[in-house]
Amino acid sequence: MALFLCFVHSATKATLQLTEKMAAAGADAVLVVNPCFYKGKMDSRALIHHFTEVADSSPVPVVLYSVPANTGLELPMDAVVELCQHPNILGLKDSGGDITRIGLIVHKTEAQDFQVLAGSAGFLMAAYCVGAVGGVCALANVLGQELCELERLCKSGHWEEARVLQQRLIEPNASVTRKLGVPALKQAMEWFGYHGGACRSPLQPLTEAETQQLRRDFSTNGWL
Repeated sequence: MALFLCFVHSATKATLQLTEKMAAAGADAVLVVNPCFYKGKMDSRALIHHFTEVADSSPVPVVLYSVPANTGLELPMDAVVELCQHPNILGLKDSGGDITRIGLIVHKTEAQDFQVLAGSAGFLMAAYCVGAVGGVCALANVLGQELCELERLCKSGHWEEARVLQQRLIEPNASVTRKLGVPALKQAMEWFGYHGGACRSPLQPLTEAETQQLRRDFSTNGWL
């Protein structure tokens, strides 16, 4: 499946246009983040209206994306429960890391054909424990096979092995997300034989101290 990200912070119209472009480019589904620029007015009513219009018009299914660390706004529970009933909304990627929230969303949407996905490798095992069906994780760009192994262990009930693997993934995941961000993810990809490339401005390359920290976070957990 080709899953494209429509990371649009502005008007519904702009989101619709980008969704159509991604579908035309071959996407099987689109991952759509909530608008947040005027976040004081982005209440449940506004967000339900926005995502309903997008889902009504999108030629491919929509996956909701809640990433409060970047948007400053968590997609409200009542909005998710309402939107999960839309026939063209498949699920939710939740990157907030609140496992009680993820578990409650699974519980409140279980009557629908709605998939809840962890948005980070740092809490992937915990998300499986409360009913998530998978994850969309930045760390998978570097340790993809290891995250697939974690999924296998969780789904087969090998919880002790899963716990050990999950613990080894927490620090590398933090480094390439909230701690050092995209520049660290790109650097780690280069170390593991992939093409990370340069960051686009205004993001800057890692400093020497940051690069050393990134290497420690991977090497002390046995990945380098």
